[in-house]
Amino acid sequence: MEIRLIGDPVLRKRAKKVENFDENLKNVIDEMFSTMYLYDGVGLAAPQVGISLRFFIMDSRENEGDSLTANKEKGKKVVINPEIIEFVGEEVSFEEGCLSIPDIFEDVVRPEGVKVRYQDLSGNIIEEELHGYQARIFQHETDHLEGILFTDKLSIVKKARLKKELNQLIEKGKKRALELGETVKI
Repeated sequence: MEIRLIGDPVLRKRAKKVENFDENLKNVIDEMFSTMYLYDGVGLAAPQVGISLRFFIMDSRENEGDSLTANKEKGKKVVINPEIIEFVGEEVSFEEGCLSIPDIFEDVVRPEGVKVRYQDLSGNIIEEELHGYQARIFQHETDHLEGILFTDKLSIVKKARLKKELNQLIEKGKKRALELGETVKI
């Protein structure tokens, strides 16, 4: 699976709702986990691999004190058709990065917690409250489904400081999008 880079139009589209909870979706999600781990990511949204559908995967174990080999399923989540119902707690600043914007890391302000609703791989509806690192990953990945990147949330000063790097990545992403072709269908 290829990671789409900033500049690829699929990253700026609002993704469509997932309707089919089939074996094909499960296979794509398995491949996404492999890709995410290959690039040392903690979250990966479908648009980042060229699929304009509302789902993402995440694994928050590393920053919750668990090794990635121990307690294998603890921090893993498959999140389909997510909604943020309510923001909880104070806004906090924390450094974020993104597999679609390689080598750029900046502090982003987000609420500390979220009440969320989403579906699992079987289509079951799950409601829960997330805090800390899990809440941050959930918000970051949900933004991807809306066509929003973490760099959109930076101050004008930070954006100006990163302008040259971002413009280079955007050009690279546009070129790569042409090579990879249209949005992947599943």
